Amino acid sequence: MASPGPAWQWQHFLPDEAATLRLAQKLAAEFRPGDLVTLSGDLGAGKTTFARALIRALTRHPALEVPSPTYTLIQTYDGDGFRIVHADLYRVADISELVELGWDDAAENAVVLCEWAEKAGEVLAVDRLDVAFAIPPDGQGRHVTLTAQGRFAGRLDRWRAIEALFAKAGFVDPARDYMLGDASVRAYERISDPASGRKAILMIAPRRPDGPAIRLGRSYSTLVHLAESVHAFVAMARGLRDQGFSAPEIFASDLEAGLLLIEDLGPEGVIGPDGPIPERYQLAVDVLAELHARTLPQELPVEGILTHKLHRYDLEALTIETELLLDWFFAYRTMRTPNAAMRLAYVDQWVSVLEPVTSGEKTWTLRDYHSPNLIWMPQRDGLKRMGLIDFQDCVIGHPAYDVVSLLQDARVTVPEELELQLLARYARMRRARDPDFDMQAFAQAYAILGAQRASKVLGIFVRLDRRDGKPAYLQHIPRIEAYLRRCLAHPALAKLRTWYATHLPGFAEPKEQGVEHGGQKGAADQQGDGSGRGAGNADAAADRNPPEAAD
Repeated sequence: MASPGPAWQWQHFLPDEAATLRLAQKLAAEFRPGDLVTLSGDLGAGKTTFARALIRALTRHPALEVPSPTYTLIQTYDGDGFRIVHADLYRVADISELVELGWDDAAENAVVLCEWAEKAGEVLAVDRLDVAFAIPPDGQGRHVTLTAQGRFAGRLDRWRAIEALFAKAGFVDPARDYMLGDASVRAYERISDPASGRKAILMIAPRRPDGPAIRLGRSYSTLVHLAESVHAFVAMARGLRDQGFSAPEIFASDLEAGLLLIEDLGPEGVIGPDGPIPERYQLAVDVLAELHARTLPQELPVEGILTHKLHRYDLEALTIETELLLDWFFAYRTMRTPNAAMRLAYVDQWVSVLEPVTSGEKTWTLRDYHSPNLIWMPQRDGLKRMGLIDFQDCVIGHPAYDVVSLLQDARVTVPEELELQLLARYARMRRARDPDFDMQAFAQAYAILGAQRASKVLGIFVRLDRRDGKPAYLQHIPRIEAYLRRCLAHPALAKLRTWYATHLPGFAEPKEQGVEHGGQKGAADQQGDGSGRGAGNADAAADRNPPEAAD
């Protein structure tokens, strides 16, 4: 067990080799390309044993052959997207020998483990983790001191907080498996405790520093109401569970460090080899219809006396999000930047179409309600078969936003026919709970918020490529452009459609069979709007696509 101490130093006693291996495996989850780990201690103190275990953990090959680099001086291995360099400088007599060995090239953008690092002198990076082994007088076990230099100090402190979180939740030496993260700066690990068989997800989301002011002295995240700490996730998880939905249980939390140990809802999603699985999408729609039919609180408890108040998804937030298209996507598509007149006309048109939406129906808007954040849980009953995650940015907004997030998924194509069927299903369920539900108004909001979301996501995905070095998101752009063209075909967006057609290639001739005829308006006609128009089609549509009984 680690003893308390300064944030930059932590001392352990390792009673046996198995404890050394466990320490290496735990530390491996913290290392990133560019990190330097120095290993020191007498001959036989355990440096190579520790390095071997660390390399096997980093490569995810538990049986990998890892010879000592005593004679080769430098050994390299392929990790998960980065190289690992294991160096032993015991036989190095002069720093100049490192140049001949190609130290700089080998170490660039790699995780470097260096034994006898003191011989490297000034070549060592300032930011590093020093691991010193010592043999006790009785020769039993090993003392190890972890000393974090420079920026490594914060990471060592976080690691110590994670260990405390595991202890708080009753997890003993759990295995940690890094999971592919999302488009944010959050990180996730799948945790399993061999002793108890329990599983969990470790969510690492340190408080996000406020970005630069972009308008009226406020940052983008503040203006659009993005969660800047895990408090919002905890509040919404408990709020959704209180409403009877399957959000993760919180096993343990460190709110200040931004660490949560939460229930693992499982690996099964709503997408199959051929795309969306209709049965699962139907359940996802049913969850929204039930949620939107309820009166929901706008302030939720976090811990103790702490509460989280949900912001309104107001006109300012929605409009600023649309400007991401101007800031990032416009130049990507046209190789030029929009001038002041273009920007002014664009924003004015968006304000005009969004105003009726912001004054309309209100509910919890989970905001990222789409396939990556929906988990199929067939072992549960009713609506609880749909697991929900990634809802920390929830605001109070129009119910159409989450429906369009699901049915116009940015990462997977939802066939237009399925979109129509699911919209009709949603409308039937809402009208069953509220005979005054206005599908025509909902369809218009759906088209407007679909165009708003598509415009925002186009900007975000280009930004992820250009600013954050994540080009994989660009593959989704054709799909999102197709959604946008469909939404712009709605009559309420006629003036905006003209702006897109005038200034962006690919929007000059929107599809005639777009949202108005084949999408949201079609669903509205199937439901009827109270004027007799389309009312005769409602029963026929229900006969063609009978909904499953709502659970």
